[in-house]
Amino acid sequence: MSEKQITISEAQNMIDEWIRSTGVRYFSELTNMAILTEEVGEVARLMSRIYGDQSFREVDKDKKLSDELADVLWVVLCIANQTGTDLTEAFRKNFNKKNTRDATRHLENSKLNPEKSDL
Repeated sequence: MSEKQITISEAQNMIDEWIRSTGVRYFSELTNMAILTEEVGEVARLMSRIYGDQSFREVDKDKKLSDELADVLWVVLCIANQTGTDLTEAFRKNFNKKNTRDATRHLENSKLNPEKSDL
């Protein structure tokens, strides 16, 4: 039996509660931006070893992509909480923007759609 799915809003609230009860307080926004950069770098390093041409180093062999991506999400949610950003609403608006802007753009891109190729 799988656990209940967590909404973006629930995740933001869970992190806020954890930060206030266990983490003592949020790091500053700038510190969290630096941590986010570091975590994205960890994802990049792991992906280059899993999907790219780099070989695994001994220190990377036990790392999991899912854990590294969760670390990125954690820090993004922290930054959203600190800046008063409702990520559910922000995502909804951003998705609608992309849906309108890109309604035909990708379909007409010959690099993405071989049927539209001029070659």
